[in-house]
Amino acid sequence: MQRVLLMIVCVLIGKTIFAYTADTIIVHKDVRIDTLVAKQAAMNKRLLLKTSGGLVKGYRIQVITTSSRDEAFKIKSELLAKFPDQKSYVLFQSPYFKVRVGNFLKREDAESFRTELNNTFPFSVYVVDDMVEYAATGAGN
Repeated sequence: MQRVLLMIVCVLIGKTIFAYTADTIIVHKDVRIDTLVAKQAAMNKRLLLKTSGGLVKGYRIQVITTSSRDEAFKIKSELLAKFPDQKSYVLFQSPYFKVRVGNFLKREDAESFRTELNNTFPFSVYVVDDMVEYAATGAGN
């Protein structure tokens, strides 16, 4: 009995949602669905940032790999002086120090910044996959 009632309700709802004309189907969408989808996307993003500590998959530019700690921190200081809007990082992976810069979500953005860095630093500068910091308020660069 419940299945029959459910089928009748589905048919009635189906007739009110779709209007048939010749070979065209017209779907009437409730505009509130877009609002709900946007809210759900924002909630998912906040949850991702909360569970991952604010880190997401992205890209950074590796400026130098060296065995000298002093050289690595010197390059980091130069990066901070020339590009104050970009964060720089020194990683130690024995026996090397690696200097990376930026928090990019898109590879294209990282590549464009890499060309800018190539004009400044004579090293072999390249884009690497990394976990990057992401601010929930930002649109994502």
